Amino acid sequence: MTASPTTTHKPLDVFRLDGRVAIVTGASAGLGAHFARVLHAAGAKVSVAARRVERLESLVAELPGAIAIGADVSSPSDRERLVAETTERLGPPKILVNNAGIGHKVAVEDEDLETFRETMEVNVTALWHLSKLVAPHMIADGGGNIVNIASMYGIVGAAPVKQAHYCASKGAVINLTRELALQWARKGIRVNALCPGWFPTEMTVAMEEEASMAYVRQMSPLPRLGELDELNGALLLLASDAASFMVGQTVVVDGGWTAR
Repeated sequence: MTASPTTTHKPLDVFRLDGRVAIVTGASAGLGAHFARVLHAAGAKVSVAARRVERLESLVAELPGAIAIGADVSSPSDRERLVAETTERLGPPKILVNNAGIGHKVAVEDEDLETFRETMEVNVTALWHLSKLVAPHMIADGGGNIVNIASMYGIVGAAPVKQAHYCASKGAVINLTRELALQWARKGIRVNALCPGWFPTEMTVAMEEEASMAYVRQMSPLPRLGELDELNGALLLLASDAASFMVGQTVVVDGGWTAR
């Protein structure tokens, strides 16, 4: 069983990540790039992964000591290489942010089987496999934190935004988070999920149209998209010792969308 953290009179210190190696997937843009910047600012040594290597190189140019690894998380061999290369170049991972994800707007009757399978591979299978790959390193090094990026649409349905494949995958992420947490808590690994609502990313660019924004304003208690910085506190909580007694939990940052 893991020990409780030492009591401190500097409460913000528990959010620091100094010297800890962190892997962030899907880091070429949007939430992933933002998460990498936040973890780096908190002291982590960051390994960023995505398919668009040129964007990763631009990102790590901002982050001294960070490394970029081109990887397609739908490929098992790329997942294995990501963990192995990160460990070789930076050290054993202490933090994994499973952020890579895909989704499309399509009605169920127009959804094809390949789209559903691809979504589950990227959003669920890759997350499971990467968690499995980092776990031995974390256990041998005294523990670590896994933060799975789910979605408010893992909790509620998305319609009239039609994304059955995406909702299914993010619901799976939430319950997989619980199961991994239960299996690994006594081995020093804490696994929790972060569920964003509507935030400005490549996947939500269509929501910036006036009709879509009217829908968001109508449905959300806070009638707007979230700002990326509004995820910082939740991310650092789950990635750091500040959440040392949180296991298998789902933290929702959605402007109140799922509170209805």
